[in-house]
Amino acid sequence: MFGRREPVPFAFVAEADRFRSNVTPPPRERSSVGQMAGRWLLGLTIVAGLVGSLVIGTPALTPDKTADQPQQSQASESR
Repeated sequence: MFGRREPVPFAFVAEADRFRSNVTPPPRERSSVGQMAGRWLLGLTIVAGLVGSLVIGTPALTPDKTADQPQQSQASESR
């Protein structure tokens, strides 16, 4: 199936490298005020979420100071 080879003219590929279009793309549309505000709000929400998770998670990462002291239950103190 793949053994059959036919000659294919590739001149059009060589010409495609040299071809330059004289058509310019249309200018980009400017973002509206609502779109820009939405992007800022989304970015601010993401940053606030990351900072909030860092603030909430930091106490869990600090070493526990009570771990150095031996723990005694209240039942052992009553005797």
